[in-house]
Amino acid sequence: MKSALLAVALTALTLSPAAQAKPTPIALAIHGGAGTIDPDNMSEAQREAVTAKLDQALMAGYALLEQGKPALDAVEAAVRVLEDSPLFNAGVGAVYTWDERHELDASIMDGATLEAGAVAGVTTVRNPISLARRVMTDSAHVMLSGQGAEQFAQSQGLEQVANSHFDTERRLQSLHKAKAKIQAQEAVSHQAAVATLDDHYKMGTVGAVALDRNGNLAAATSTGGMTAKRWGRIGDSPVIGAGTYADNDSCAVSATGHGEFFIRYNVAADICARAKYQGIPLAAASDTVINQRLVAAGGTGGVITVDPQGRVAMPFNTQGMYRASIDAEGNKTVAIWGTSQ
Repeated sequence: MKSALLAVALTALTLSPAAQAKPTPIALAIHGGAGTIDPDNMSEAQREAVTAKLDQALMAGYALLEQGKPALDAVEAAVRVLEDSPLFNAGVGAVYTWDERHELDASIMDGATLEAGAVAGVTTVRNPISLARRVMTDSAHVMLSGQGAEQFAQSQGLEQVANSHFDTERRLQSLHKAKAKIQAQEAVSHQAAVATLDDHYKMGTVGAVALDRNGNLAAATSTGGMTAKRWGRIGDSPVIGAGTYADNDSCAVSATGHGEFFIRYNVAADICARAKYQGIPLAAASDTVINQRLVAAGGTGGVITVDPQGRVAMPFNTQGMYRASIDAEGNKTVAIWGTSQ
């Protein structure tokens, strides 16, 4: 008996630290936009459709993490699911510009290297998030826009579609309503006219953040932008540091909201900087930026975040935010309303 116990003890002592250590945690969070999401105006069927698609996107990314795939693969896969759904403002289902077309923006960032890729104002690329990743991995640049970005997409063999591929009737009706409101007020100023629009005209984005088995973070964001946008307007989604940021030393962030505020307040990078340099939990850092600093400035929206330990925080200052997550402990959330954390 003593010999058996001694053998067990010696075996434990000879195991390498790596063999004795617990597997590195994985985590993933996604969002499908924040804003005025009134439960009284959403049918049960609509709610079920949205939550089912969020769950599908979450599991598409999480399955890759479970297989040991990179965080970059996971966030791209999750965002592609949302881009292909008419339920969200990205890809199919993107809002219309003033001229009744779609101009799409996206970005992705690798927390291990701080490399990033972004595209703005693309009109024929089926999955802008995949193009953003190619910009990061296969070009010498960080951001490409418009026709040049589409030429690059063609050179990379990415799927291109007619702009009408992104059409949905409900987004077209939203455009007509937004234009009517703006035109009624535009004699005063364009800025004042746009300010009269409800939040749901100004917001709507999809995104994902992830932690993989190697301890690497990644973030990705994609959007159709703002309803009735003009003059090639670009929001925060393709702007590294504003709508997307990832750094293995602090956190990964994907934002959704009124983009002009997220650009001006450098929201995504600010959250990671607060967590890194102030040494405070990510939940506190993200809550301070979203529910204090942004609110004081008049900005609306939310973020999804994950830290190197796989802890997830998803604060928002709007009525709701489409979101889902699985943290390092395996806790799963799929939600629209409720607590902002």
